[in-house]
Amino acid sequence: MIADQVSSRVPLIRDVGSYVVQSGGKRIRPLVVLLSAKACGYAGSGHVPLATLVEFLHSATLLHDDVVDDSDLRRGSLTAKTKWNNSTSILVGDFIYSRAFQLMVGLDSMRVMEVMSNATHIIAEGEVMQLVNIGNTELDEPSYLEIIRRKTALLFQAAAHTASILSQAREQHAHALQEFGLRFGMAFQLMDDWLDYAGDSSVMGKNAGNDLAEGKLTLPLIHTIANGSKAEANLVRRAIQFRAKDRLEDVLDAVRRAGSLDYTRESVLKQIEQAVGLLARVPDGIYRNGLESLAHYLIDRTD
Repeated sequence: MIADQVSSRVPLIRDVGSYVVQSGGKRIRPLVVLLSAKACGYAGSGHVPLATLVEFLHSATLLHDDVVDDSDLRRGSLTAKTKWNNSTSILVGDFIYSRAFQLMVGLDSMRVMEVMSNATHIIAEGEVMQLVNIGNTELDEPSYLEIIRRKTALLFQAAAHTASILSQAREQHAHALQEFGLRFGMAFQLMDDWLDYAGDSSVMGKNAGNDLAEGKLTLPLIHTIANGSKAEANLVRRAIQFRAKDRLEDVLDAVRRAGSLDYTRESVLKQIEQAVGLLARVPDGIYRNGLESLAHYLIDRTD
């Protein structure tokens, strides 16, 4: 359905859409939809378009983000804005975004539309909050966690929540899945933060140190500024302010000495522990086990 729904009579849309789809991605958000619906005993077919539209909302955001962030790589391949241009990336992102809402209307559920429209609104706010904090070395951990709750975790939460709505799940199951999605989404973003300073481009599928080059203060750097030596904190501040990717190795040393990688990984583990704990309230079975496996997959990526 993902491949079918990016089709268009306009050749450029078809080419870029196919390129985005074929570039892969882990499809974790649609997996959350499919597994959550089945965990609630859903026997219909609406979970497939729901999973597809969730992936489309994510893909559209990435096409726009790559322009905002001037990113050259995504998932190990050239970004659409690099392969084509900024205008193409933005406009095809708009097309994919609008296709998501067509699929949403087809589900004929006002409650699903309400949750998704509210989520996309909050996600947009989170993206703007991140933008206005570029280069802000005074950003603290609670403020940063609120940004990532909005810009990343909300879509995971909406994915699990709308799947439970589609399934007409019991309130206790729906609430547990909603909170699972939120905790899972927080862990997902924090894991990405960890990888940006602990991994390399061959593992991550993007340029190592991208966040530094973009002036983004993420949890490893926030922790280093707050808990490292004065010299380490000043080094990170200057690197962020001047987008000094050439100082990446020095920043990596400071992050390690301050224990910030360990702190970030522990933050991931805490979120995952909470997420898995919430699944105890969901009916037992292979689909609940699948959600647990997704959670453990995140942990495996930080080993």
